[in-house]
Order: sequence, then C-alpha cells, then structure tokens
Amino acid sequence: MEMNVQESLRERKKARTRASLREHALRLFREQGYHATTVEQIAAAAEVSPSTFFRYFPTKEDVVIQDDLDTRLLTAFERQPTGLGTVTALRAAMREVGASFSAIELEQLREASTLQLTVPEIRARMLDDTNRMMNLMSEALAKRTGRAADDLAVRACAGAVFGVMMSVSLLYHKTPGRGLAAGVVADMFERIDEALALLEAGLPL
Repeated sequence: MEMNVQESLRERKKARTRASLREHALRLFREQGYHATTVEQIAAAAEVSPSTFFRYFPTKEDVVIQDDLDTRLLTAFERQPTGLGTVTALRAAMREVGASFSAIELEQLREASTLQLTVPEIRARMLDDTNRMMNLMSEALAKRTGRAADDLAVRACAGAVFGVMMSVSLLYHKTPGRGLAAGVVADMFERIDEALALLEAGLPL
C-alpha cells in the first residue's frame, strides 16, 4: 500500500513538472517568439535542468505537440463500460475529456494549435508524432478488444478514428498562417463527436 502511495506521489510530481514545462514554454513563446526561446530558458523558468526538460520532451517542438489530450482521452476510454461499442466508448471518452479542460487549458490548446500551424519546424515534427499517436490508439483498442495491437482490424479502426479526428481538426486550421481563434477549441471537440457519430453509423452519405 505504501509503495502504491509513493508511486502515486511520483506520478503526480511528474505530471506537475510536465505541465509546468509546457506552461512556461507557451508563455515564453508568446512573449518572445518561438525561435528566440531556448530549451535552457524554458527549463530555467520551470526551475529544472535542461536534461530534465529532455526527459519529458525529446525536442523543443514536442513541448508544443505533446499535450496531455491523448493521455486524458485514452485514460477516459479505458474507463468506459465494456458493453459499449468501440466508437461509442471513444465518443463518450472524448466528451468527458472535452468537459474536463479548464478555460486556461483550452487557451493553452489554442496557443499550441496556432504554433503547430505557423511554425514550420513544429509542423514537420508533427508528421513524426503521427506514428506515436497511431500506436497509442492501436494499443488502447487492442486492450479493450482483447486483440493484438498489430491486428489488421485494430489498425484499421485506429486509422479510421485518427483520420476522423484529424479531418475535423484541419477544418479549423484551413486558413494558412493563422491559428485557432479564441473560443473555438471547445467547439472543435463537439464537431469531432459529431464526426465520430458518422463513423459509428457506418459513414452514411
């Protein structure tokens, strides 16, 4: 029991450190620009070492790309009743996650989305991150269905879900050189839910 408490405390501390690094990074990017901000400055603002920064984020680009949306979504997905269909459970998890973000967190998501759209280095890094996200989704689906993560049906479902989410997100990024306007991130969650409902219904056209 004591070990579980210690592990829980360590995990909470790691989550706080990760959140602090991301918060200070976005603030510095906003104040002095992405390219003018160094990893050393971000680490100093969060009162950790640069080596600690790299334990949480492999590159400066990753501090923008790797928010905790995926972690929250997959954790919420795992909590859904086993009797729910896969896409139904994902929709329920997405609604739960969308409602869990505070106004400050939604603003951070908006800022990160703007950077992802406008900074070439981040956009390039996002292509590399796609594989990580696909693997996470496949592993979550495999765990729920009792299949292997490389099962063709699992990979196909993960690809369909990921594609639906990306296609909706891109609608909000369709104007080159601009990011998300304030207040539209919550609306994006609702639109993703609507799109997943179409997938759930077999994509009727």
